[in-house]
Amino acid sequence: MQDAITNVLNKYNLTGKYLDSFAINKIKQYFSQAFLRIKTIEFINSQASKIVREAAARLYEEQPELLRPGGNSYTTRRYAACLRDIEYYLRYASYAIIAGDINILNERVLDGLRETYNSLSVPIGPTIRSIKLLEEIIQEELKLNEFDQKLIITTPFEYMIKSLSEQNI
Repeated sequence: MQDAITNVLNKYNLTGKYLDSFAINKIKQYFSQAFLRIKTIEFINSQASKIVREAAARLYEEQPELLRPGGNSYTTRRYAACLRDIEYYLRYASYAIIAGDINILNERVLDGLRETYNSLSVPIGPTIRSIKLLEEIIQEELKLNEFDQKLIITTPFEYMIKSLSEQNI
């Protein structure tokens, strides 16, 4: 797993170059947002269970067929698996937020997801919607607390949504 700084340093190390102004600016940008990233992560960590429950409640309110016989969240085991997956998306998004780098999402979440979901016959639409709901809930809660950090929060969630939307699951 790499953060924004390690990513920059590795690129320059591979080419045997010293850091130039572009690299230094990228590192400065990461550090200039450090406090905001930490505050965002503190919020997510302290409210994770509530965020996951709220995302699931909204998802099932919008798509109640998921809970009915034949739906992907029908039975306690499937419902629990869905909540677990929503929690995974939130946790890995928080890792990407603190790292300032979305590459962890490929490495830990998105690679191999298509095969897993295909083998389990999991529809991608509700998954994408649950990720969007996580983002919306965090944005709403932080805005209420007068701590609006849209770009920091949006980046990992939108990346997961885009990546999953491009896959034929």
